[in-house]
Amino acid sequence: MDSSVPPRPSEPRPRRRDRHGRGMRGPVAPPQVPLSASRADSFRDLVQDSVERLERRWPQLAEVDFVVLDVPGTSEETVPLGSALSAEKERPAQIVIYRRPVEIRTKNRDERALLVHEVVVEQVAELLDHHSSTPLSRPGPTGPVRRPVPRPFRGRRAASAP
Repeated sequence: MDSSVPPRPSEPRPRRRDRHGRGMRGPVAPPQVPLSASRADSFRDLVQDSVERLERRWPQLAEVDFVVLDVPGTSEETVPLGSALSAEKERPAQIVIYRRPVEIRTKNRDERALLVHEVVVEQVAELLDHHSSTPLSRPGPTGPVRRPVPRPFRGRRAASAP
């Protein structure tokens, strides 16, 4: 009796489709969409934005290396958010921002951006020996950040019981 089914090859064939026949899965989002950026990448972008804002006012910051590390390597009682290292013979001045301590202290991207900028400004001030009375940077893009003033409630009030 002849079998019309050919014998199975000894080596497996490469899979060209998934088992439901819909094709191979592609990326969830294209690379230019923020969804595909990792937290570390977006944190580096926040640091870079802050540095660029400061370099416009202080061109000498172009000679400073800004580094982002996940966590500090010390086992101190308090965890630093950043550190500044002055220049030495073979190494330029360096400012280090620690990603995880900053992320833990913030709830959203806006808070994180403000804290990153604050830490970068503090470390630059320490490196350049500025006093805290001399502001290195304005908090907002056009001046001081204005917080909204609470307004009286103008909606419906619950009826009071007689």
